[in-house]
Amino acid sequence: MLQDRKGFTLIELLIVVVIIGILATIAIPRFSSTREKAFLAAMKSDLKNLQTQQSIYWSDNSYVYASSASALELTPSDGVTINIGAAGGGWTATATHSALTGITCGVYEGSTAAAPATNPGAVTCNNS
Repeated sequence: MLQDRKGFTLIELLIVVVIIGILATIAIPRFSSTREKAFLAAMKSDLKNLQTQQSIYWSDNSYVYASSASALELTPSDGVTINIGAAGGGWTATATHSALTGITCGVYEGSTAAAPATNPGAVTCNNS
């Protein structure tokens, strides 16, 4: 007599686990790259918002730029740190993210550049 057995064999289960492992190996690096792009986008967005706020502050305060993010009432994205400085009749700003090491974005207005930015008003990061 044949018995009616239901379920999976050990070999079938091991094959499924191996396939899931292979798929995870492919997906994890892509996810890391996507996270880095999101962090870079947050830094660039914060610097573009800072540019707009600086323009408003300049026109409202006798043609003087703000020297801190708190003066602009600017709240950076989570993990983003913005440093603002005054230079050459304008301002400089750099942004870093706590989850990214060695990557900085910068922007400036005036005659003094904020590395890595090389053109006034253009947000530039040192990885691109």
